[in-house]
Amino acid sequence: MDGITNRPGPGRVVVGVDGSASAETAALWAANEAALRGSGLCLLHATYTDAASRILSPAEIARIRRAGKEVIDRTAETVAARHPDLVVITEVSGDPPAEGLRRAAALSGTIVVGHRGRGGFASLLLGSVGLAVAANATTPVVVVRGAAEPAEAGAVLVAVRDGNDLGCAQAAAREALLRKVPLRLMHVWGTVSYAGVRTVLRNATASGAGEHARAAEALADRLREEFPELPLEAEGVRSQSVPGALVEATRHADLLVVGGRRAPGYLGPTLGRTTLGLLQHGHCPVELIPRHGPGHGSTS
Repeated sequence: MDGITNRPGPGRVVVGVDGSASAETAALWAANEAALRGSGLCLLHATYTDAASRILSPAEIARIRRAGKEVIDRTAETVAARHPDLVVITEVSGDPPAEGLRRAAALSGTIVVGHRGRGGFASLLLGSVGLAVAANATTPVVVVRGAAEPAEAGAVLVAVRDGNDLGCAQAAAREALLRKVPLRLMHVWGTVSYAGVRTVLRNATASGAGEHARAAEALADRLREEFPELPLEAEGVRSQSVPGALVEATRHADLLVVGGRRAPGYLGPTLGRTTLGLLQHGHCPVELIPRHGPGHGSTS
């Protein structure tokens, strides 16, 4: 199917496709995710032609759209070879990529993007499309780093700070249940005096660690009550670099789930320093869960 879908199905997975190796990896990861959820998959290629219609001839627009359809059809064939029973919708959109992905995801979909597009330097920082999608996220966004099917670490990791992260932790718990793996709840707080000192939450004795431990353990207790069948490990890490500690932890995770903070009435980007560092340097796919409400103004 090639066309515009104004009302996507609930909870489907939407992935941006541009012909790059990173986008193909993201598409395969998104297909695996859709198969786990039992939901549909939307492959979207954005052409920018709507905004450029005044300077492009109809023939040029048609040529660009044909090229986009070829890209998306090749990706759909690759996905079908892996998941022959998966319902896949393809769309060639005239929107800019970030706008097209947000529209296709609507209110309940999950957006998946590769960590780099066709431009820029491969394997460096997050590409402009991924950054624009993540920074203005209103639905979950996954930035896929590494291989589509990496060696399984056997755990989903969630980064939490306080009780405002409950929704993020619940989303991570559901991801862990889908994968049939344990959930690692990780709370990192910064210090200039004790770099890299790890503290098990139940036995935290360092100055100030008790307060951090109580906040994280309260979240862990809520999750154990809500998801009694889910193996859950809670740990605390005190480090000079909060992003650095979390990035290192992603070496041993199948997926990292992290929240984006946004204060009530705040219209700026969701991303802060820690979240951006994870999206740029994580060693596994990173899922950003947008958050709204009191206390969501800080990202540090």
